Amino acid sequence: MSYASVDDLLERMAGIARIEGEQLELLDPDRLRDELIDEIVFEAVFNDDPSLREACGWVIWSASQALGCGSASIHELYRARGRGEFEPTRFTTAAINVRAAAYLTARQAFAAARERNAGALILEIAKSEMAYTDQRPAEYATVMLAAAIRERWPGPVFLQGDHFQFNATKWAADPGEEMSGLKQLSSEAVAAGFLNIDIDSSTLVDLSQPTAADEQRVNVANTVELTALIRSIEPDKVTIGIGGEIGEVGKSNSTEGELRAYLDGYFGILHGTGTPGISKVSIQTGTSHGGVVLPDGSVAMVNVDFGTLRRLSTVARDEYGLAGAVQHGASTLPEEAFHHFPTNGTAEIHLATGFQNILYVGGGLPDALRAEVMAWCLANAADERKPDETDEQFLYKTRKKALGPFKQALWSLPADAQEQIGASLHMKFGLLFDHLGIAGTRSLVDKFVTIPDQPRPLPASLGGGETKAVVAGASVFEDDGSGE
Repeated sequence: MSYASVDDLLERMAGIARIEGEQLELLDPDRLRDELIDEIVFEAVFNDDPSLREACGWVIWSASQALGCGSASIHELYRARGRGEFEPTRFTTAAINVRAAAYLTARQAFAAARERNAGALILEIAKSEMAYTDQRPAEYATVMLAAAIRERWPGPVFLQGDHFQFNATKWAADPGEEMSGLKQLSSEAVAAGFLNIDIDSSTLVDLSQPTAADEQRVNVANTVELTALIRSIEPDKVTIGIGGEIGEVGKSNSTEGELRAYLDGYFGILHGTGTPGISKVSIQTGTSHGGVVLPDGSVAMVNVDFGTLRRLSTVARDEYGLAGAVQHGASTLPEEAFHHFPTNGTAEIHLATGFQNILYVGGGLPDALRAEVMAWCLANAADERKPDETDEQFLYKTRKKALGPFKQALWSLPADAQEQIGASLHMKFGLLFDHLGIAGTRSLVDKFVTIPDQPRPLPASLGGGETKAVVAGASVFEDDGSGE
């Protein structure tokens, strides 16, 4: 059904939940999960009325708080790892970039993790992905929290802004404007409930400089400036988890000298300020976002430099107190590679394209819809095609651009298609979670992480005072190639 007004929402909530003062009171949590949440999250995303979308978002946020699956920061878990309070080779946190069929995909991730009593799971979206998937931070947070409610997720939800990345061309033209855009995005994400943000100024590393410190100087300064901004807007009693990055993914492999130059510069500036710094650092080890696509549309084998991961993770932990190094662009690696990440002390791994591939070629997607998507790519992304690319290469690289225009179609797949795609996603998540060792990490998460109490004012559409909705901003971010 489609809600015509806020009154429809309130009518559907009768006997399940009600508003008392400015709080949501849950009368029947099971009915909320089993009967109502699917409707509410759909309306929160697709209803034409912004006031109704706002009301649905408030209900979902408030329900997640009441049910113990609210948004939280992973910072304290990572600091504990840096202090050596548990074995660093025990697990690698899985960070999932949810691009397409977001509610279905997130549900399967939560379900597979819950079956394994796992807690070390992040749901993230990159700056570039927000544009081509048509998911701004407020919508993304709402959908991920709704999926957690639906799957009876029993603990904190780690929402992460991935690759909040500086564009080198725009930086060269106007550094102030580019920094302002990243600050605006960070503020929007925090207001939406993101309590984990990865700052990526590695695109501005200048390898022509004479020393590693000089190469990393702008990267360091920008990470410090955004760290200060994030700390100034984070909720009370919350330390947002922040990550930095020293090497642009897809470029040269990172070195220990680069890591030390970046961290010495960064923590040197923060020293004595009392400002908590980053808790992890992303490095380059040989992968690329989406993989290297061959003429037949398959993805080339990649040799990950696990020695670099191990050495740099050890330095980051033992000498700087961080959780360790972060691996990007890995979802298209063969499954047998993933157990090497925890054994080499990798703190976190970012995964995206492999799940998008399941949607497009894993079976279940109606043939007519797939054909329509590919035709859209051929018509609307033709200017991105290189002269020597085959159709298979071109479509593999550009089909992610169709996720926004076809968002509602992919949310509204026939039941049998959803079942088949969901089963494939569930299996893939489970296999990866097992290789990454996150089974049984619920107890560690519960030990170190607290879900902050973050009530939101009742919106005017539900009888509250005049409030400013946390909704999508007007700015649009280009696809800069980030996002696994």
